[in-house]
Amino acid sequence: MHPAEIASQAPDRLAVVMGGSGESLTFRQLEQRSRVLAVAWRRAGVRRGDTVGILLENHLRFLEVAWAAQRSGLYYTAVNWHLTPEEVAYIVSDSGAKVLVSSALNLSTAEAALASGADAMKVLVDGSAEGWHQLDELIAEVGDPSLEDECEGDFMLYSSGTTGRPKGIRRPLTFAPMGQGVIGATGFLRLLEMQAGEVYLCPAPLYHAAPIAWSMGAQRLGSTVVVMERFDPQAALALIERHRVTHAQFVPTMFVRMLKLSPEAREGLDLSSLRAAVHAAAPCPVEVKRQMMRWWGPRIYEYYSSTEGVGATFIGPEDWLAHPGSVGRSIYGTPHVVDDDGNELPTGEVGTVYFEGSTPFEYHNDLEKTASTFDRHGWGSVGDMGYLDAEGYLYLTDRKTFMIISGGVNIYPQEIENLLITHPKVLDVAVIGVPNPDLGEEVKAVIQPVDWSEAGADLEAELAEMCRNNLAGFKCPRSFDFDPELPRQENGKLYKRLLRDRYWAGSPG
Repeated sequence: MHPAEIASQAPDRLAVVMGGSGESLTFRQLEQRSRVLAVAWRRAGVRRGDTVGILLENHLRFLEVAWAAQRSGLYYTAVNWHLTPEEVAYIVSDSGAKVLVSSALNLSTAEAALASGADAMKVLVDGSAEGWHQLDELIAEVGDPSLEDECEGDFMLYSSGTTGRPKGIRRPLTFAPMGQGVIGATGFLRLLEMQAGEVYLCPAPLYHAAPIAWSMGAQRLGSTVVVMERFDPQAALALIERHRVTHAQFVPTMFVRMLKLSPEAREGLDLSSLRAAVHAAAPCPVEVKRQMMRWWGPRIYEYYSSTEGVGATFIGPEDWLAHPGSVGRSIYGTPHVVDDDGNELPTGEVGTVYFEGSTPFEYHNDLEKTASTFDRHGWGSVGDMGYLDAEGYLYLTDRKTFMIISGGVNIYPQEIENLLITHPKVLDVAVIGVPNPDLGEEVKAVIQPVDWSEAGADLEAELAEMCRNNLAGFKCPRSFDFDPELPRQENGKLYKRLLRDRYWAGSPG
C-alpha cells in the first residue's frame, strides 16, 4: 500500500502529527502535496534514479518531501542537520543531489553548503529566501496534475562517519509500481500486527534509517505517525497517553532516561494503548530491559539490522525472557560467526557476525569499502561481534572496532557498560581502551552522571566496587573519568572515536 490508496479510503485520517506543536497533515494532504511536488521536480528535469537531499529537522513537511521522492523513483538522502556546512556540502556533492530541500532553521547551513558549487534546485519548506523555491508556492504553481511515471524509489543515507568520511549506502532501484516490492520496515510492523488506523510514535530524528523507514512503513499501512521534535522522556510518555499510541520505537538510551525519571513522573499515566514497543540501533543492557518489562509488561520487542540491510533478526518478549540478552533469530539472511581468518566458529564462540543472502548494496563512490563488507563466500557484515547459541539465537558482544586488547586478552566494553548503566547515579557510560605502556591498552570508563554535582571520588569508588563485585578483575576499569555529556547521536549510537582521540592523541598506538 501507499498514501494514495490510504487517501482514497480514509482521506481525513491524520497521516502525521507533530508531538510538540500539534500541527498535522491528513492522508489527503500528504498524498496530494507529495504528488504535486514530485511533478514539480519532473518538470525541473529531475529524473528517475536521481537524488534529492533533505536537510530538515523533525518537521511537519519532512515525510511529505520523502514521499515525493519515494513515489517518483528517486533516491533521497536525509542529512543530519547538526553537521557543519562543510560536512553537509560533502554529502550533497557526493550524493549528486539534484534538489536540496531545507527549512528556515537550516537555511544558513544549506546556503553555505551550496556555496561550494553544488548545482541543485533549492526548495524551502517554510519562510522565504532569495533564490529558493517556497514549497507551498511551488505546489500552488504546479496545480494538481497526476504523476504519470510513478514508481518506487529508496533512501540513500550516509553512515555516521565515526571513522573517516561518511559513505552513502545505496541499493539498486527496481522502479517497481507504487506499493509493490517494498517490504523493509513494513515487514517488521506486520510482525507487530499493526493495522490501519493505529498510531506509531517516532521519538528519534527522521534523518536516521529506522525512524524514517518505520514512519513511512506505518503510513503505508494506514497508521498515523506522531513525530517528536526532540526526545524527552516525560513528553514521550505523555504522547503515548494523549494520542493512544499503539506502537513505538526507542533506543536503549531512551529506556534508560525513562527509567531514571522520578516515581512521581512515571506514575499516573495511561499507557494501556501501547501494544508494542520495539528497540534497536544499539544493544540494550539486560537489566535495563528487565526493568522496562516490569514497568510496561511483555510488550517490548527487539530487532537487529543495519542500514546496509545485510541481515536481520527479531525477538519478542516471551522469547527474550527465555533467552535474555539475545537479539533473536534470523528473519532475513542466514547468520554465520567467523574468526579473523574467515573460518566459521562453533556454537557459543565469539567472532564477527556475517549474513548469507544479504541485500545487494554498495557504498556510493567507494568500491573498496563495498568489497571489504563481503567475505570470500559473499556473506556480508557491518563489523559486529557476537555468537549463536544451539537454538540459533544471536547474541552481540560489541563492535569489532570497540574491542579492547589488554595484555593479549580480548575485553568487550559492552559487558562493562551494561553493568555500569544500572547504577542509579549513572545517566550514560562509555568504556574504552586507553594507552598502557605494559599492556598495550587498559580499560577506562567515562561516566555521565545523572547529577553533575556527584561527579568525583566518591562516585568513582562506588562504581569501582560495583565492578569488582560483578566482573572478573581484568575487565574492571582501571580508572573513571566524568563528562557532562557523552558524544552520543540522537539514534543512540556513541561516537567512541571522539572519546578515544582524547587519550590516544600523540600515542604511537
